[in-house]
Amino acid sequence: MEHSRKNFLKNFLIGATSVPLILEACKKDTVTETTTTTTTTGTTTTTGSCTVTPTETGGPFPTITPSSLVRSDIRLDRTGVAFTINITIKNKNNGCAALSGALIDIWHCDKDGYYSEYGGTSMQTVDYTAVHFLRGRQTTDANGLVTFTSIFPGWYQSRATHIHIHIYNSAGTSLLISQISFPEGSTSAVALVNASTANGYTKGMTGYTYNASDDVFKDDTTGAQTGTVTGSVSAGYALAITLYVAA
Repeated sequence: MEHSRKNFLKNFLIGATSVPLILEACKKDTVTETTTTTTTTGTTTTTGSCTVTPTETGGPFPTITPSSLVRSDIRLDRTGVAFTINITIKNKNNGCAALSGALIDIWHCDKDGYYSEYGGTSMQTVDYTAVHFLRGRQTTDANGLVTFTSIFPGWYQSRATHIHIHIYNSAGTSLLISQISFPEGSTSAVALVNASTANGYTKGMTGYTYNASDDVFKDDTTGAQTGTVTGSVSAGYALAITLYVAA
């Protein structure tokens, strides 16, 4: 399964040309776009600038019908270390201000590296086609924020720990498909959670693909796709990240 999954991801990222979603998702945003806005309050002047978050592939396990999964608690029956996901969306085309009313879809694998809505194939032998765990949609508030309750993702061969995200405007027009990576290191949440056999994480870090070797994240030299993770195995972890779109 893992060997097939690795080969599929490689071909998916490099050679897919026939599916419109794939064509859109695989484009890398390599151009830095900066908007500067100056506001004056009394004697204080502030200037803000931002860069659109890189686009990434949404495959090979995108949510099939995301509009049917409007919920903030995406765990369903999945168990693992408690995990809160806080994502803020800002608009490059509006002075990097918070983007309210945006539709945010996220999805990620369970502690064993499996996705819902797929399976029964060489890509993923365990059949989870009839269930929808660890997938959800929320709408950004006035601060551009959405929050999801989940479990800390596991990992699978050829990929670092990650979360998929698809951002739409309020009318449902796609603005960005990307992925979120995690900080790494011996004391990181990734290392500590994967050592937590008491919580069902049995793989450890043997065979783990780090961000620097991951085909999706290895060119993210600025850390624009890496969230900040705080907490502990016992109390649970929280991830926070700000992503930028051109809306």
